[in-house]
Amino acid sequence: MNNIKRGGIRTGAGRKVGTGKFGESTTVVRIPESQAPIIKDFLAAYQRKKVKADIDAVTEFEWPTLYATSIKLPLYSSKVSAGFPSPAEDHVEKRLDPSEFLINQKDATFFVTIQGYSMIDVGLLPGDKAVVDRSRQPVIGDIVLAVLDGEFTIKTLSRTDGVVRLLPANSTGAYSPIEITEEMNFEIWGVVTGSFRRFK
Repeated sequence: MNNIKRGGIRTGAGRKVGTGKFGESTTVVRIPESQAPIIKDFLAAYQRKKVKADIDAVTEFEWPTLYATSIKLPLYSSKVSAGFPSPAEDHVEKRLDPSEFLINQKDATFFVTIQGYSMIDVGLLPGDKAVVDRSRQPVIGDIVLAVLDGEFTIKTLSRTDGVVRLLPANSTGAYSPIEITEEMNFEIWGVVTGSFRRFK
């Protein structure tokens, strides 16, 4: 009979540390059986509150004007380091319609106003208008408009070990990635294809 050890904990088995709902390791706690539902409800409420803080919801939606007269403005070929280029016609490379530049599918595109600071590292600041195209098929790495438990949010779509996540773009650490669980009502409404802002 050969001396082979069987059973025991297999190396690397089980859930990886930090992959649960709360993103941290767990511990065993003994509680009265009658209190288990109360504790579970409390933890679920805590998780919903935490996720809501990370959502950084957007609420203002606008549609482009479908039949507006096209406006083609001069696009200058010369570099602008300071001041303004010469308005001479020979500096004009072509004429650009801002709507055509920003919008691929008019009937599937709308704008949302950025509310918070969760995506500032990709240049989306509060007050900016994000261009959302519902006709685009989202892929991992896209910035998307998602609805999560009734709240709209703009985040980067990610997948880790088969788990879908919504990632913020804020290096301060003020916002955490949102892991999508089976209990959540989750849907992607469109892909963010651009943005614009006014300074005055």
